[in-house]
Amino acid sequence: MRAQVATVTRISPQPLARRFESSCANCNLRELCLPMRIGDEDMARVEQIVFARRRLKRGDSLFKSGDPFNALYAIRSGFLKTTVLNADGREQVTGFQMAGELLGLDGIGSGSYNGNAVALEDSEVCVLPFAMIEELGRDIPAIQRNLHSVLSREIVRDHGVMMLLGSMSAEERLAAFLLNLSRRFTARGYSASDFHLRMTREEIGSYLGLKLETVSRLFSRFQTDGLIEVQQKHVRIRDIAGLEQQLHS
Repeated sequence: MRAQVATVTRISPQPLARRFESSCANCNLRELCLPMRIGDEDMARVEQIVFARRRLKRGDSLFKSGDPFNALYAIRSGFLKTTVLNADGREQVTGFQMAGELLGLDGIGSGSYNGNAVALEDSEVCVLPFAMIEELGRDIPAIQRNLHSVLSREIVRDHGVMMLLGSMSAEERLAAFLLNLSRRFTARGYSASDFHLRMTREEIGSYLGLKLETVSRLFSRFQTDGLIEVQQKHVRIRDIAGLEQQLHS
């Protein structure tokens, strides 16, 4: 039985949804979203599925905390942040997501999204109806295993953030943040040492549990020490080994 084509009007009631369509067969990020080992027959079926796309302008919300969960979102291009509100009403950044990564996994268990997702620049996502993902997972075990793998990575990431905030010094936190971005850009075929930060210093501080002044001071210190070059949001890592040594200082 062939999976039905997803349409935006059925998937997402938000007004920003558009009627663009995308096939996994033509996506240059398919290696990041689909299982590495999948049979030709199963791949042929996956390639017949067409997912709706949604375009976001900078500052647009993809979903908000409390919205009903009905889909996962695969980022095709752009950069987003996820946030939650603290008990005192302050916004806490919980992550930065880039092309090839999934959003919305936190809604699987509760039936609603537990945080907010906001575009940091003009972005585009594939809308993956969860009911369709579940159906594919039942018929194609590799899809289900891949989803479990993604969930596992999220758990590991959460543990890493807890360690980052709980046991690392301010220098170690910023070094770990820059090295993590470097690895993620490398996995997508971009430069490991030359990239633009889509987030503000204040957002970095919120994610790392540091004050804005501390983040700015550390960027200046790392530049003075010859580890990085910074020009506004453009960062060039000059000494990756030196940054790694910050983690063991």
